[in-house]
Amino acid sequence: MTDAGRNRMVAVLGAGGTMGFAMARNLLKHGIRVRAWNRTLEKAEPLAAAGAELSATPAEAAQGADTILTMLSDADAVMAAMGGRDGAVAAAGGESLWLQMSTIGEDGTARCAELADARGLGFVDAPVLGTKQPAEEGALVVLASGPDELRDAAQPVFDAIGQRTMWVGDAGAGTLLKLVVNTWIVTSVGGAAETIALAEGAGLDPRLLFEAVDGGPLDMPYLRAKGTAMIERDFAPSFSLRLAAKDARLVEESAGRRGMELPLTAAARRQLEAAVEEHGDDDLSAAFLAVAPRQRA
Repeated sequence: MTDAGRNRMVAVLGAGGTMGFAMARNLLKHGIRVRAWNRTLEKAEPLAAAGAELSATPAEAAQGADTILTMLSDADAVMAAMGGRDGAVAAAGGESLWLQMSTIGEDGTARCAELADARGLGFVDAPVLGTKQPAEEGALVVLASGPDELRDAAQPVFDAIGQRTMWVGDAGAGTLLKLVVNTWIVTSVGGAAETIALAEGAGLDPRLLFEAVDGGPLDMPYLRAKGTAMIERDFAPSFSLRLAAKDARLVEESAGRRGMELPLTAAARRQLEAAVEEHGDDDLSAAFLAVAPRQRA
């Protein structure tokens, strides 16, 4: 057990999801005690074998925990887990630290910060960059923001789940940076989808694209990873299309708050949403199917 984790108890809310499960396992590997809660508790049950305590409610998970980590699908889910009837804040101690690591947009983050302030909880806004594999490997990038005096308490948790932490300002700045990065992600996937679709529609081997850009400034691993998934129709989820569509909407909301229009993001969001009904639980690269040549889809 590490010195940082010797007396640490972290309540992980959302411990049955892809990201939350991996985070909880890595906390345990670093000697940090974990109480795990998930709306569908069965999904978190394998954590018990690794040493986690399973909790039936968020309040039960938060009882006696010095840190509460939320990794849930959207702002409503976070608020329900924290402030609902059996919410964690009812059981949290006055010195508890809340690490809000879900991607919930500006409005959602403001709601969480208001709740934390009303209950006297330390609040750090800290969404992450990375998907399933980096989460499992403890290689996420944490985009942390919040009061300087909370950094020492938060850092051991971030070190257990990530390879790098960026502290970027007051609470809310981490969410803004995550939205900026997500703008690049959804527009890049949309561009890759149309590129692969055009190659296939024209009867060209789309893998020639990779050869053409190989080693040059247009080459990038993300294009190859998502492009290969599209070509092979292998949409095993790394990050779900449904959540990517939600993230694109959050980006547009932030742009709208500033009187801005982001036409590429809007187009990418429509492309994602067009595939949600049939492929929402598949990887976001399945957005390709909305534009793929009909004879190959």
